[in-house]
Order: sequence, then C-alpha cells, then structure tokens
Amino acid sequence: MPLSGEAIRTMNYVDDISVTLRRILTVLPSLTDEERQRVADHIKGAEPSYETVVQAVQAKK
Repeated sequence: MPLSGEAIRTMNYVDDISVTLRRILTVLPSLTDEERQRVADHIKGAEPSYETVVQAVQAKK
C-alpha cells in the first residue's frame, strides 16, 4: 500500500529532527561543562519530547 502525502511529510520531519540532532552532537565537544549541562536541562524540559512522540505513534496502532 502506498504512503499518503501526510505520512511522507511526517517522515521528512523525522529526517529533519535527525539532522538537527546530528548538528547538536557536532557542537557538544566545543561547549564547556556548564554549557553542556544547560543544554541537557533544556532538552530534558522540551515538550513534546522525542519519547512523548514515539509513545503517541505507538499508541495509535
């Protein structure tokens, strides 16, 4: 069964997230310990989180 345009767009969003995460990983070595901690806290507080989205996708089965 072919994918809908909405499913393809959603998969492209996931690809965009992956690119962003790779950029974050690339920058992390250049940050101080304090900066890394602040970034970590910011990521932990972000909503919706990646885990929240994965749970929502799995719940819709």
